[in-house]
Amino acid sequence: MDILSRDELIQLTQMPRQTSVSIYMPSHRTVEIEQDPIRLRNLLRKAEEQLVESGVRSTVASDILEAAQRLLSDGLFWRNQGDGLALFLAPDLFRHYRLPSSFQELVVVAERFHIKPLLPLLSGDGLFYVLAVSQNQVRLIQCSRDSLRTVTPDSVPESLAETLKYDNPERQLQFHTGTGTGPGKRRAMFHGHGVGMEDTKDNILRYFQQIDRGLREVLQNERAPLVVAGVDYLHSIYRQANSYTYLLGEGIEGNPDGLSAEDLQKQAWTIVEPYHKRGQAEALDRYCATAGTGLATNDVEQALLAAYDGRISTLLVALEVQQWGSFDAEKRSVRLHQQPEPGDDDLLDFTAAYTLAKAGTVYAVEASEVPDGSPVAAVFRY
Repeated sequence: MDILSRDELIQLTQMPRQTSVSIYMPSHRTVEIEQDPIRLRNLLRKAEEQLVESGVRSTVASDILEAAQRLLSDGLFWRNQGDGLALFLAPDLFRHYRLPSSFQELVVVAERFHIKPLLPLLSGDGLFYVLAVSQNQVRLIQCSRDSLRTVTPDSVPESLAETLKYDNPERQLQFHTGTGTGPGKRRAMFHGHGVGMEDTKDNILRYFQQIDRGLREVLQNERAPLVVAGVDYLHSIYRQANSYTYLLGEGIEGNPDGLSAEDLQKQAWTIVEPYHKRGQAEALDRYCATAGTGLATNDVEQALLAAYDGRISTLLVALEVQQWGSFDAEKRSVRLHQQPEPGDDDLLDFTAAYTLAKAGTVYAVEASEVPDGSPVAAVFRY
């Protein structure tokens, strides 16, 4: 399965405006996989009809959908599915994601990609990272509740020994690993002139500072929680080196070298799940506390303009609800329509995309979870 990062999602929202097709569908890991290509074929037929209705020539519509059509006969692709499939097509562009969340069938043809169904992957059941660090190896694992992939950047040192070998020869230490006193734990043993506890801590701190610098390649635009896995005394030293805002205070204790990525994901989820739920509850509390003060709104037009201006800090937006219309940025005018018209966007999706792109937090939730019976609830920065 694939994991969609915040960066990748923002890239989808910032593609040049052009004829864009977004397709969402449920898929199956083992059972009913023969039905999934049939489901996609029907959705592609629906997308072609919508393209032609929007004024696209049938030959151009076929060209846009061609890459997705080729998936229909790809048996290996269908044998490696998650719970949901998302496809994004435009002239000379095709991306697809096999994801751990099921989607309702949806086809949207507009001038930008429709991303709202993906947003729960970045909130309640969404993205988090595990940094498994010992003096022998470093692993960065990108996870959701149901999937994972190892994404350790090349700029991260492979071990403490690799970091130390670049020291001034006068400060170099001979280093090897021995068995620690606790079960499954290891400790580093140093020997050399003048080497004591402070020297050991300083060397580990430099090692962790180098890891922290290397992680910026992956984490620089992320807001997902980071859980550190390591023997107990390493946690406090890593916190000294850390520059990532979303490092969680609680970590996984014990030597991670003997744990699989799946083991680390499961242990980290028990730490991350309350964090995700708390974030959404706090967003709702902030909205309720500021409603009616000018620092919050549940009006679609006001929320869209605030998102475009970068004023929204937190947005609750209804999944499975569309508000069609158009937005003229120069005139700052918004037109709402009951049914989609040529050139329309789902303005709820537009509001979510701009909030996300301008460093706001978005919670895409069931309509019943958005307060005051509106499809949006926004809290402003100012």
